[in-house]
Order: sequence, then structure tokens, then C-alpha cells
Amino acid sequence: MTTACERAVTVSQRAGDLLTLLRSRRSVRALQERPVPEALLEQVLEAARWAPSPHGRQPWRFVVFSGRERKERLIERMSAAWEAQLRLDQQPEEVIAVRLEKSRQRIRQAPVLILPCLYLEDLDRYPDAERQESERIMAIQSLGAAVQNMLLMAYELGLDTGWMCAPLFCPAAVCEALDLDRRLQPQALITLGYAAADPKRRPRLPLETLVIRLDSQSDGEQPGQ
Repeated sequence: MTTACERAVTVSQRAGDLLTLLRSRRSVRALQERPVPEALLEQVLEAARWAPSPHGRQPWRFVVFSGRERKERLIERMSAAWEAQLRLDQQPEEVIAVRLEKSRQRIRQAPVLILPCLYLEDLDRYPDAERQESERIMAIQSLGAAVQNMLLMAYELGLDTGWMCAPLFCPAAVCEALDLDRRLQPQALITLGYAAADPKRRPRLPLETLVIRLDSQSDGEQPGQ
């Protein structure tokens, strides 16, 4: 693996400015079989490395794989866990079959899979459970920032991604399938590659719905005063 100084400088392929990049990134379910160049994969992972984290400890690790055998082991273990959960939810058999097959195909078709995991060994330790739980939540928040960095970098490089939450619901099965250190806590599965088709974009809530303003500009000092 190349060092940080040797890694290629990102060349914009899609956005050209940050706001366009943020608005344009999309979640893609169907990917081409076309392989992802190693140099682009490294830039995607490098972007994750620069996310903010509690105490600068970077409490995450990223498991990267693309081999068919590993994919099939992961599909087998996760499918069994998810099927049991869907039956617990009393989903109809035909719905279970369709949902499982769609999930399997997403994993099989992805040229690269990235499994973001929490790694809490280096975080601060507290004598009380409340602060320790806050420390864990900070780590989860920072992992989300690292994943977002990856998604944005991938899109800027002409790639596309999908964020699958399935590993969060069966972490032990994922660790068993991939023979991972049990100190790694799987949180998601990112599919990476080139889009096979443009996805439907989901609308966003208007800003006035999302933002709660406690002060307005008129409450403060007026310009020029």
C-alpha cells in the first residue's frame, strides 16, 4: 500500500464545488461488474481517515474485500439472521424471499465491499456507565462522519456507493463469516463501484422543517450600530 505522500491527488470528475457535490451524491443499489481501480479505492479510504473523532483516537476500522467466496459466506450468514428477523416480524413468505434476494444481489454485484466497524479499545475509560456510554456514542457519531467522507469522495471520483445497515442487526454473524477480531463491531456495509443505472432520488425536507432557530438576526445588534 502506498504512503499518504504517494497517493494520487483527487481530480474532480463530477462536482467542481462543494455544494454541488453534497447535493449530487446519491445512493445506488445496482452496480456494474467493472472493477474499481486500486488508486481510487485508496483515495476513498484516505478520505475516511480525516474525519473528526473523539480525542483524535479514530475509533473505527474498515474491512475491505471483493472476493466471491467471502461475499458468499457473508450472504449466507446475514441471510439466515435476517430471515429469522423477518419471520419474527410476521412478513409474508413472498416478501421475505424478494427482500432477501435483492440484498444478496447487491452484495454479489458490488466490485468492492467496505465494512465500517467500531473499534473502542483506544477510547477513554470511566468508572460510571453514563459517561462510558457517551464515549461510545461519540465513537458512533465519528464513524458516521468517516463514512460520509468516503461516500462523498467516491462520488467525486466518478464512483457510486450504497449504504447497507444489515450488519448492524447481526454483528456476530458478520464477524463469523469474515473471521474478524471480535473487538471489531460491524456497523454497516458500503457497496462501491460504478452505477449500472441512475437511482430515483428521494426528496429532502425543507430547511425550515429541519432547523430550529432560537434567535433571529433582528434580536441582536443591527448592522452599522
